[in-house]
Amino acid sequence: MICPKCKKATPEQAIQCPHCGIFFAKYAKYHSTETDQPTVLPSSIKIYSEDNEDIHSIAALLFEDTLQDSLAYFIWRAIIFIALTIWGWLLIRSYIDDYAFGEAFLHLINTPFHEAGHIFFRPFGQFITSLGGTLGQLLMPLICMGTLLFKTRDPFGASVTLWWFGENFLDIAPYMDDARAGDLPLLGGNFGHSAPYGFHDWEYLLTESNIIEYDHTLAKIVFIIGSVIMLLSLIWAGFVLFKQYKIFR
Repeated sequence: MICPKCKKATPEQAIQCPHCGIFFAKYAKYHSTETDQPTVLPSSIKIYSEDNEDIHSIAALLFEDTLQDSLAYFIWRAIIFIALTIWGWLLIRSYIDDYAFGEAFLHLINTPFHEAGHIFFRPFGQFITSLGGTLGQLLMPLICMGTLLFKTRDPFGASVTLWWFGENFLDIAPYMDDARAGDLPLLGGNFGHSAPYGFHDWEYLLTESNIIEYDHTLAKIVFIIGSVIMLLSLIWAGFVLFKQYKIFR
């Protein structure tokens, strides 16, 4: 068959183009004309994989989607990209010890996933249960990113969830930084310095690991990791937008 989008030969009966990554059924849904249907080649023609086919497939996965020729989606994506760039810059320029993240809008979204993580990892013992809160709020953006990238083929949406993944590191850093001080308010009206041992996740985790004296250093490392991930996500989103922009130029 000939792919209706990239016009390259694809294996017969294929449901997805190995070159540009589109799913033929989904592509046809948005381009319902006869010329957009895959063209079947004579069965005598054999198709051989190119040496760089894997590279093309990865590039298609990361940068191509079925909505890239939609002007409305491009405009909305551009607005979201600008908002995330400004928002991310403000968060990255903040200091860990100003605790601004606890009052941020996204902190209210991250908290339910944090608490759900404690419940989900409870069967694995006290240490993993405490760590489960952090794992829960990190896993949710990754699950969303995987769904958008592999299921719906929306790389821009995946880049947004990668931004959210990085922001969660910034959300975790003040909590980790507070391990010894215990000044942050916790759920239920408690504070780390007055709550029972084990109530403050990172006080317990770092104490049990015998590295609590490094709480400030570890928090800074986590903050830097999150900042780098957010910047990479914006680069990814910007490149997807640039490719989409070239279609309308």
